[in-house]
Amino acid sequence: MDIIEVLQKELQVGRHQVEAAVKLIDEGNTIPFIARYRKEATGSLNDEVLRSLDERLKYLRGLEEKKEQVLSSIREQEKLTPQLEAQIQGAMTMVAVEDLYRPYRPKRRTRAMIAREKGLEPLADYIMQQTAKEPLEKEAEKYISEEKEVDCVDAALNGAKDILAERISDNAEYRTYIRRVTTDQGMIQSSAKDEEKSSVYEMYYQYEEPVRKCAGHRVLALNRGENEKLLTVKVNAPEEVISRYLKKKIIQMDNPYTTFVLEEVIEDSYKRLIAPAIEREVRNQLTETAEEGAVKVFGKNLEQLLMQPPITGKVVMGWDPAFRTGCKLAVVDSTGKVLDTVVIYPTEPQKKVEEAKKVLKGLISKYHVSLISVGNGTASRESEQVIVQLLKEIPESVQYIIVNEAGASVYSASKLAAEEFPDFDVAQRSAVSIARRLQDPLAELVKIDPKSIGVGQYQHDMNQKHLSEALQGVVEDCVNKVGVDLNTASASLLEYISGINKTIAKNIVAYREENGAFKDRKQLLKVAKLGPKAFEQCAGFMRIQGGKNPLDGTSVHPESYQAASALLEKLGYKVEDISVSGLKELGKKIHDYKKLADELNIGQITLKDIVSELEKPARDPRAEMPGPILRTDVLDIKDLTPGMVLKGTVRNVIDFGAFVDIGVHQDGLVHISQMTERYIKHPLEAVSVGDIVEVKVLSVDQAKKRISLTMKI
Repeated sequence: MDIIEVLQKELQVGRHQVEAAVKLIDEGNTIPFIARYRKEATGSLNDEVLRSLDERLKYLRGLEEKKEQVLSSIREQEKLTPQLEAQIQGAMTMVAVEDLYRPYRPKRRTRAMIAREKGLEPLADYIMQQTAKEPLEKEAEKYISEEKEVDCVDAALNGAKDILAERISDNAEYRTYIRRVTTDQGMIQSSAKDEEKSSVYEMYYQYEEPVRKCAGHRVLALNRGENEKLLTVKVNAPEEVISRYLKKKIIQMDNPYTTFVLEEVIEDSYKRLIAPAIEREVRNQLTETAEEGAVKVFGKNLEQLLMQPPITGKVVMGWDPAFRTGCKLAVVDSTGKVLDTVVIYPTEPQKKVEEAKKVLKGLISKYHVSLISVGNGTASRESEQVIVQLLKEIPESVQYIIVNEAGASVYSASKLAAEEFPDFDVAQRSAVSIARRLQDPLAELVKIDPKSIGVGQYQHDMNQKHLSEALQGVVEDCVNKVGVDLNTASASLLEYISGINKTIAKNIVAYREENGAFKDRKQLLKVAKLGPKAFEQCAGFMRIQGGKNPLDGTSVHPESYQAASALLEKLGYKVEDISVSGLKELGKKIHDYKKLADELNIGQITLKDIVSELEKPARDPRAEMPGPILRTDVLDIKDLTPGMVLKGTVRNVIDFGAFVDIGVHQDGLVHISQMTERYIKHPLEAVSVGDIVEVKVLSVDQAKKRISLTMKI
C-alpha cells in the first residue's frame, strides 16, 4: 500500500484530495494557506484534517526511510530473503520494522554471541530438533574444548541455551503476540515507596487496573509519581498465557531429553530478554497515546481561549493584585495604548483602602474607564472586595472581570516585553497584559509561550518538541482564521501569519515605522526578505482598512482580485461599495454559481468564498463565541451552599472534567459524569474553554478549597 493510499484510508477522504494536499505541502505552502485558498484543489479539506495529514505524511515518510536503512543493512549482511523483504516492506509501524530487524541489528556482545564464538550453535540446533535419543550431556561432551574455553558439559549446555533464548527473543512473530496479549490482558500496578509519606499520589499507593483501560491522565500521573520517586510502577503481564503460547510454538514433540530444557529456555528468554523490553514498549505506547490525547485537549483548549471574543471600544484598567509590593494598575485606551500606570496599596500589610479608592476614582473619571480587568493571582480576592465597594460609591457605570493571569508574569519578564515597554518594571507590564488580554485575547496571548497559558494537563511531563509544534500549529490556525490589520499588528502577531517568520515580521514593523501605514498589499513586496512566495502565502490574511483598494480590507486573495472585480461589475456594483458595506445581498443576485464561475474562470468554491467575504468584509469569526461574564458584585466560597445555581465560565477542560470559574476565586470542578445525561467519552464533547455554562453547587469543602458542581440542572 503506497503512502497516498494509507493517508486516504486513515483520513477517509478521496485519493485526489490527498494527492493535491501532499503536492501543495511539498511545494512549501502552509496549512492555513492551503485550507483557505486552495479549497478547489483539496476539495475543501480543513486545517485540522490537513494538519493530521501533514503529521502522518512525515511519519510514513520516516517509516519508508527506516525500511530502506533496515533492508540495506540486512542486504550488506547477505541475509535478506524475498520473504523477509516482503515482510519489512509490508510493515505499517516503526515497531513492526524494529521487530523484524532485531535478529540482524548489530548488538553489543551478548551471552548468545559469546556462545556462538565458542562454536556451540550446532548444539543449540540439535536441541531444537527435539530428536535426541539419549541425555543431552552425551552430545554436549563433543563440544568440550580447552581452546574455546568450554571446560565442561554444563558450560556447553548453558551456552546452547543462551543461543536458543536469544533466538526466541528475536522472533518478530512471538514479540508481536506477546506485546498484544500484554496490552490486552496485562495489569498496570503501582505502589508507594513510602506509605507513610503524604503526597498528591495517595490514590496510586495501592493501585491496579487493566492496561487497556488506563486513561491518559492516569498514565501521566503514574509517570510523574514514578519520576518524583514516590511510586513504583510496573506492568504485570499474563505470564501463564504467554508461557503456553511459546511452548505450543516451540515444543513440537514430547521428548524426555529436550522438553524440560526447552521449557527452561522459554522461561529464561521471556523473563530475561523479552518481558523487560515489552514492559518498556507497553509503557512507552501508553505514554505516547496519553501524550497525544493530552496534546489534543491542550490544543482544543488553547484554540477556544485564543478565539474568545475581543471586548472592543472600552477603556480598560488592568489590575495586577499583590500584597506587600502593592497592586499595579495600568489604564489602556480602546486601541490598547497605555494611558497611565500607578501603584496602590489597598491590601495587607499597608491596607490604605481609602487612599487607593481616591486614586481609582481619579483614574476612572479622568480616562472614562468602563471596565476593570483583575488578575486572578495572589491578593485577587482582597482586590475584588475593594473594587466592589468602590463601584457602589461612584456615579460612573463600571464593571469588572476576573481574568486568568496565567503567563502574564512569563510575558512581563520576557525580552519581548522589555522591548515593548523598556521604561516599565515587570509588574507594570503585567498589568498592561492583564488589561489587553481582555481587549483582544488573541493579540495579547500570542506573546506568551502557549505552554504557560494554563489550559493543559501534565504539559511539563510531555515530549516538549511535539507539544510545542502542535501548539504552534493551533496558534497559527487561530491567527490566520481571524487575520490581522497590517497597519496595527505587532511583530508577535505577524510572525504567526502564513509564510511569515520572526525576521520578516520585524521587517514589516520596521518598514511601517519608516514609511508610514501600508496603502496597499503590493507594498509588502518592498519589505526586506518578503519575496513572491511569502507574499502569496500571507497576502490574503493581511488586511488594510481605508487603503487604495477596498479589496485589501477583505480576505479575498490578490490572485482573485480580477475575478472579484469582474463579479461586482457583472452584478452592477463598484469595488467602492465594499467600503460602505453595500453588498449584504450580493449572494441573492446569483442564480447559477456554476455558470458564473465558468464565466469568471474560477472554481465554484472560490466564487462562493469571494461572495461570502464581500457580503461581510473581514468578519471576525470570534464574534460568534460567547462573551465573558462581567460582574459588579463579589461572591465568596463561604456564600456557596449546595443547590445554588450560578452562571460560570469554563476555564480549563481536562480528561476527567472541566474547571468552571463561578466568581469565587476557586474554580469548581464539574466531573465528566455530571456534565450531561447522555454518556460521553470526553468532556470536550460537552464543553469548551470560554463556554458560559449554568451550574449547580453539589458540595463545598472550604478547608480544602474544593467546589463540586453539576451541569445536570
